Amino acid sequence: MGQLHRLISQVGREQAKALQTSPEQRSLVDVAAAVLEEERQDLGITYSGFALTALPHRRLPDDQPWERRGHRIRLLIEPGRLPIRGGGFKLYGVPYGSRARMILLYLQTRALQTDSREVELGRSMHDWLDRMGLSVGGQTYRDIREQASRIAACNLTFAWEEAHGVGFEKDSIVKGGIHFSSGEDAHQGTLWEDRVLLSEAFFRELKAHPVPIWEPALRHIQNNSSSIDIYIWLAYRLHSLTRPTPITWPAVFEQFGAGYSRLRDFRKRFIEALQLALAVYPEGRVEVDEQGLVLHPSPPPIPERKLSQLTR
Repeated sequence: MGQLHRLISQVGREQAKALQTSPEQRSLVDVAAAVLEEERQDLGITYSGFALTALPHRRLPDDQPWERRGHRIRLLIEPGRLPIRGGGFKLYGVPYGSRARMILLYLQTRALQTDSREVELGRSMHDWLDRMGLSVGGQTYRDIREQASRIAACNLTFAWEEAHGVGFEKDSIVKGGIHFSSGEDAHQGTLWEDRVLLSEAFFRELKAHPVPIWEPALRHIQNNSSSIDIYIWLAYRLHSLTRPTPITWPAVFEQFGAGYSRLRDFRKRFIEALQLALAVYPEGRVEVDEQGLVLHPSPPPIPERKLSQLTR
């Protein structure tokens, strides 16, 4: 259990908040306390490639591709086009932000739970979004529809280093069914009647390299895309370690520093996002110092034995 979680367990939420010196730290106490009070054990799943790379946090020009580099892996996301009513095709930029990440989490989790490339949106997605604290209406509806269309249109290339060259896998995430036309009334449920067919290559890689996560944790950070990325990265890395592992700030910057030109500016924001990610991962052990991070072997955010529940 992290230091903040131990403090809350010893003195309670309100006393722990009173001991903090800033509004930001008091907010972290609230998040950490809410996580300790969680009774749900819902599991989520994501592809390991997204633990080492990530989507952009902010909108890019619609014709601009996105490339990120992780440890021995690279991700290229290219914009794509979808058909529009009456003829022609519309260009959609790459997906971005927390809403795109949450949609992908749902698609991947449901695909493994049902062991099927075809994912029903329907009432199950409506209920899931509600459970995750995302009301299905107004601006949230418009954001989800926009990010869903971007996910449907884009093309992914994952490239990795091999002994004698570079291997790669190029495909889309979905093959169809996720494009919602504008003008639908979210309150009438028409948004949720479609199905999504994941691409065969993406589904195969997801089944081969899944990363289990704890859904309630993401509900508490669902508006912070940086913390979502860090949480998923820690869920992937920490439980596989056998000894403390240092990571330099330049290495952290290379993976997570998109949008920052200077390391010192990035470091401050990263530490804030890391603190929030650790607030929802009580078992996670990470030290921060002048040289970078030290990752310590930690239990996974959910028991590994529960991973089998995803494919029942």
